[in-house]
Amino acid sequence: MTNWPQTSVNTDLTENNCFGCGQNNPIGLKLSFRWDGKTARTEFTATELYQGWPGLLHGGITACLLDEATAYAARYEGVNCITARMQVEFKQPIPVNEPLLIASSVTSKTRKLVRSHATISLNNGTIVAEGTATQFIVGPVNGEDEPNSNVPK
Repeated sequence: MTNWPQTSVNTDLTENNCFGCGQNNPIGLKLSFRWDGKTARTEFTATELYQGWPGLLHGGITACLLDEATAYAARYEGVNCITARMQVEFKQPIPVNEPLLIASSVTSKTRKLVRSHATISLNNGTIVAEGTATQFIVGPVNGEDEPNSNVPK
């Protein structure tokens, strides 16, 4: 029998200060996801503020985009999660100042875990990075307590 870690996570997002999606975070990515019933999607154009090598998106920001996307796929499926494991595949360098399309879907869900897959693509459809995540469920999404959330009520 596996003993899953017990954790308490404050899922109140009313401060709207998350680095990935918080609209009040002055240095955040300010992502805003949409849901089509199966896939969470957003667009993002990185500036030089998020580069690693000149003109290229930093790998940590790439991983952050994928992590946020997998979290939103889980949220749209009705649960708040924290990432337990994530695998990122960088397929090619990602230029800054070019629109990116980010999409994620849940691939499986149990009582305690959610697994999701996310991609980052250029406008021409080329996938430049993808990731899979295993996330611990920390509780249900409660839209009443999260008025600034992008998750539909």
